[in-house]
Parts: sequence; structure tokens; C-alpha cells
Amino acid sequence: MRTKEQTSLIRIARNSGEHTEVEPLDLGVRVRELRKARNWTLEQAANQAGLARSTLSKIENGQMSPTYDALKKLAIGLEISVPQLFTPPQREQVIGRMAVTRMGQGTSHATTTYEHELLAETLTKKQMLPYRARVRARSMDEFDGWVRHDGEEFLYVLTGVVRLYTEFYEPVEMRRGDSAYYDGSMGHNVVSVSEEDAMILWVTSLT
Repeated sequence: MRTKEQTSLIRIARNSGEHTEVEPLDLGVRVRELRKARNWTLEQAANQAGLARSTLSKIENGQMSPTYDALKKLAIGLEISVPQLFTPPQREQVIGRMAVTRMGQGTSHATTTYEHELLAETLTKKQMLPYRARVRARSMDEFDGWVRHDGEEFLYVLTGVVRLYTEFYEPVEMRRGDSAYYDGSMGHNVVSVSEEDAMILWVTSLT
């Protein structure tokens, strides 16, 4: 059974991203882009590939579907592999993203068992949900069943001492610097066994 705070955090993270559908590759456009990237004329590219100029022109304009033999000649002429002919260019791929969350400036979500501080909230399309949590719970009786969710989870103890309860393993006592990696679909809960509330870092995958 997934607790309300876990469901809320994962929903917040998933709603911050955008669903993007990958468009099918247009082979003709791809061949033209590869040719122009080499500053070749249609005739030069045709000569390199051992194809008739008219044949290459029809391929680029989507007027004919090349045979596998023609694809091999194109790949050899362009000095790439056949699979690379069907690999879309990466120019629109995001290659540098970053979000800095200063201490205490994350978005807080307090519950009776945990006080979560959601980190990197401004970053969209995340593959992971990182958050710092103050563990208020002192007993399993304080939870409304097991926490369960999709994906995997990493736990790292920042301060204090916690006990990690899981559905299929014996409870594990963990201190500062200790960590655990486990399947999120396996029931799990964390309680603080130190005098003060323990602080932990949680990272949950969103896949």
C-alpha cells in the first residue's frame, strides 16, 4: 500500500515533465542532411556512393524506397554504418541541465511520519526524484501499511540512526554514511531509532 506522501511526491515529479513522442525518421531528409553536412553536391554524393544522380535525388525526395544494396552503397559512400542512416541527429538533445537547491530551500511536504524536502524541483523531465527527509516515525505502527511505488530507490543516512524495514528482509539498522538500494515495489518503511529525528537522502527513479 503506497502512503499518501509517497504518492504525492511521485505525482509532483511526474507532472513536472512533459510527454514527448518520437517522430518516425524520414530517410530522405536524413540522407540529405548527411550529404550537406559534408558539403557535397548531389552529384558528388552519388559518385561517392556509386549511385546514379537521379537515384539519389529520388531517395532524398522520398520518391523511391532504396534497396538494401543501395543503402549499403550510401553508407559506404558517407563513411557510416547502415544503422547510422536510420539514427536521427542529436542536435536537439539536451546535453547540459542543472538545478541547484540551497540548504533549506527545497519544497517541503510534511506528514506525521516524514518531513520531505523535494530537491531540484525546477528541473523538468527528470529520471530521478531526489529529496531529503526528516524521519519522524519511531515505530512501524505509525504507518498506514507499506510504502510501495514503481521504480527503484536509493537511501543514504545523513544524520542519526534509522531502521529500514522491508517486506522480504530482516530490519536493518543504519547510521550516518550507510546506504541501501532496493526495489520500490517491495514494501518498505523507515523509522528513526536515535534520540533525535534522523535525516536521510532518498532518490527514487521515475521509470
